[in-house]
Amino acid sequence: MSKEASRRVATFTESVIRQMTRLCQAYGAINLAQGFPDFDPPVAMRIAAAEAIRQGYNQYSTTHGSIRLRQAIAQKMRTYNHIPCNAEDNITVTCGTTEGMIAALLALLNRGDEVVIPEPFYENYGPDSILSGAKCRYVELDEPSFKIDEEKLKEAFSRKTKAIIINTPHNPTGRVFSKSELELIRDFCQDYDAFAITDEIYEHITYDGRRHVSIASLDGMTNRTITISGFSKTYSATGWRVGYIIAPRKLTAAVRKVHDFLTVCAPAPLQEACITALKLPTSYYENLRRLYSTSRSLLLQALEEASFTCTSPEGAYYIWTDIGHTGFRDDRQLAKHLISRVGVGAVPGSSFYHRPSKGRLNLRFSFSKKPETIRKAAARLARFR
Repeated sequence: MSKEASRRVATFTESVIRQMTRLCQAYGAINLAQGFPDFDPPVAMRIAAAEAIRQGYNQYSTTHGSIRLRQAIAQKMRTYNHIPCNAEDNITVTCGTTEGMIAALLALLNRGDEVVIPEPFYENYGPDSILSGAKCRYVELDEPSFKIDEEKLKEAFSRKTKAIIINTPHNPTGRVFSKSELELIRDFCQDYDAFAITDEIYEHITYDGRRHVSIASLDGMTNRTITISGFSKTYSATGWRVGYIIAPRKLTAAVRKVHDFLTVCAPAPLQEACITALKLPTSYYENLRRLYSTSRSLLLQALEEASFTCTSPEGAYYIWTDIGHTGFRDDRQLAKHLISRVGVGAVPGSSFYHRPSKGRLNLRFSFSKKPETIRKAAARLARFR
């Protein structure tokens, strides 16, 4: 056969995170690789989903989302994120934030545009930008603080820059970018007439009194920001695949075109249940942070006792580690050893960099589990020590 697959897909691999999950399943390892909880969504959400199916919400919804859900999201964005928006002009419901990111990039970018991506970065961002025809300009976050560096941003931005992709709270490091860091990005976006595309899926999962700030809430950024979030992480419903995009009116029209031909619509009955999610009391979010704080402490202790050097996360539910004191010098080799011999899954750090060599001494562990699951993982890690 003479004709081959497209050249664009030859520039990136399949998901390493999902590959680690398959290995965990094969070896019966505790999966601290992929970021999904080992407990169900709130009871009220599950009841609402079942009731929606019984009531007949089983066909296509409006392409860009149920009007009731979009209205509920608009209310949440105004009160929690402090972003002015309305259901008709600014909100598109998508099949998770994964679709949200590629839909946003396809709607915004032209071939040859440049996209700035701070790294380490969640593994989708590079491939999504490449699929959109853009050129990626990677900017290393300062280690070990993982703060945004002004001089490095200055080197990355140019007149060809169309957008910067931001993720806060940050996967894989757990950084929660400060308002001053976001203001720095805001200034560059204004100076170079660029957009901020911000993935805020972990917006409710922060620790030690830190507060999430949406860059679209800053002066001058409402009309040059695409905000992406969803229900997967906050409500422990990663399999539901319901996310959303908040964008200026003209960009929303473009996003909806792309979304329509990518997936048509998000699951109709689950959209109805997500309305119930947005009505949960403040105590729900407090309890979620408390649970993850406990799991964070347990896993940090276990990893440090097993010779990993850890970055304590400020948000999200991942621990970024340096493997330099473990006796291993290759992240993939250690990840496979932990799964097959120790029974604990992690993600090789190289998958979060555009040049894999930069992450060879790192692993990412997820603590998106019940404390009892983390304790079981800790017992296994003690054998590795």
